[in-house]
Amino acid sequence: MTATTTAPLAAPETRTPVRRPSARLRAWATRAPLLPALIFMIVVTQLPFVATLVISFFDWNSLYPDARHFTGLDNYHEVLTDADLRQSVWTTVLLTVAVVLASLVLGLLLALLLDRRFRGRGIVRTLLIAPFLVVPVAAALLWKHVLYNPEYGLFNGLLHYVGGPQPDWISNTPLLAVEASLVWQWTPFMMLILLAGLQSRDHQQIEAARVDGASDWQIFVHLTLPHLRRYLELGALLGSIYIVQNFDAVFTITSGGLGTANLPYTVYQSFYQAHENGLASAAGVLVVIGSIVIATFALRVVSSLFREEMSGA
Repeated sequence: MTATTTAPLAAPETRTPVRRPSARLRAWATRAPLLPALIFMIVVTQLPFVATLVISFFDWNSLYPDARHFTGLDNYHEVLTDADLRQSVWTTVLLTVAVVLASLVLGLLLALLLDRRFRGRGIVRTLLIAPFLVVPVAAALLWKHVLYNPEYGLFNGLLHYVGGPQPDWISNTPLLAVEASLVWQWTPFMMLILLAGLQSRDHQQIEAARVDGASDWQIFVHLTLPHLRRYLELGALLGSIYIVQNFDAVFTITSGGLGTANLPYTVYQSFYQAHENGLASAAGVLVVIGSIVIATFALRVVSSLFREEMSGA
């Protein structure tokens, strides 16, 4: 009879628990690469705005730096009550509304044209986008010297060819001259936004409407325009953000004269010519506040567009 021996049981291994990083630590680890960009943005944008906000509460003329003193909201009161400053606010509103509306209408017409298939559509689209890619100062100089000049400008050259008058466009219609240059530059932007909206339509629904006997006008009014509402709002808001802050066209074409001085040009005039740092800072803060209000609505429209795209997908 053979004896069987059993091997002794091995002692259970003791494992040291592995500590996993907490959720907060993982969150900071994923955000750490963005910190340099965040710090740079704060230093470049937020700190100057805070300094501007502080200066706006002082009566501060750079020619007499020792005479500065705290005045509270007096600078804001002067911006809103001074006749010239009120006129610049009204000019800003008028310029913004006229440019945005004209750009939207022309952009919609061009988007409807490019939504159709025809030979050379890619070349036409590239040519129509080109004005938006021109540097704003260069675009303003182009309109001032190449088109508006009463002696050698293109407009008066065409009028001379047909025996028409030779007007001085900038002197006769100064605000319209600025608006035309901005409309020329911003129509391609509106066209791109609206073209994206047209190409996102439900083509089966349009074909069904055609089968039911709907005309092109009825399809445009009852199907296309309701679908483009969000895109029209987005284009209007984004365009307004830029036009409210526009300085290049006013400075280059009219130098703020002849009733074309908008609020950004008034800020420049108060700061660099009158040396009124406090007053210019108050006007600048009002421009920023107006831009933030418009940008808030723009972000809401963009968010709603994304939600609609996600729900329709």
